[in-house]
Amino acid sequence: MKKQLHIFFTALMFYTRIPCPKNIDHNPDYLNKASRYFPLIGWIVGGICFFVYYLSSIFFTPEIALILSMIAGILTTGAFHEDGFADVCDGFGGGWTKDKILLIMKDSAIGAYGAIGLVLLFLLKFQALYSLIHTSEIVNQQSTICNLLFFVSAHSVSRLAAISIVFTHQYSREDASSKSKPIAQNFTWKEVVGALFFGLLPLVILSFFQWQLLLALVPVFIARFFLARFFQKWIDGYTGDCLGATQQVCEVIFYLSIIGIWKFI
Repeated sequence: MKKQLHIFFTALMFYTRIPCPKNIDHNPDYLNKASRYFPLIGWIVGGICFFVYYLSSIFFTPEIALILSMIAGILTTGAFHEDGFADVCDGFGGGWTKDKILLIMKDSAIGAYGAIGLVLLFLLKFQALYSLIHTSEIVNQQSTICNLLFFVSAHSVSRLAAISIVFTHQYSREDASSKSKPIAQNFTWKEVVGALFFGLLPLVILSFFQWQLLLALVPVFIARFFLARFFQKWIDGYTGDCLGATQQVCEVIFYLSIIGIWKFI
């Protein structure tokens, strides 16, 4: 149990800005095993986003509450995944070879593709969340519980989609200086089972209210498949930025999928 707590706190320290015990560091062995808890981190981030939204909605309009919720999520993770998304937009938008794409993604400066991508991502995420919450209040009698599960499920499922690329593809960079490389060294069945359990459990609980919501997994993992194939085509694998971009894209697709399910089923 002590070892598992150490691995969990390693994941918490790596993927968020939440303070951790002083004895936790970036030990490569623990960091590699921490992938099993990546979707569990989604529970924490999603829960924080929901409670900020819920508390803010008491004092402000739903629109303001959602923006504050999105800010809370970004502060919690240190824009870890959003930064990856922007780097991917810049790298694949401005590079035409593997070396050039990887070089651009490693640059800390944001370019036009990254800036435009983030603006459109945030606009789409905001509108999707607003529509989802509004519809949830109409469809569900227990909308507060459902909304909490929507937030948590979106963050856990999208992180499962992202980390699953580690289980099926090779890491692209050859240099040992990359912060994300220890995650890609190796994995066991424990990492796979842990990621699946923590990634799917919130959505399974949510499906008790409406089983059709499980269908949201289909478009999410279709998107994951095509993103992974796109990365493989251009850079022969993935990088940490690719995982961050996958998480962001799949999170938005999850929201849109739930809205589509309510509209057509």
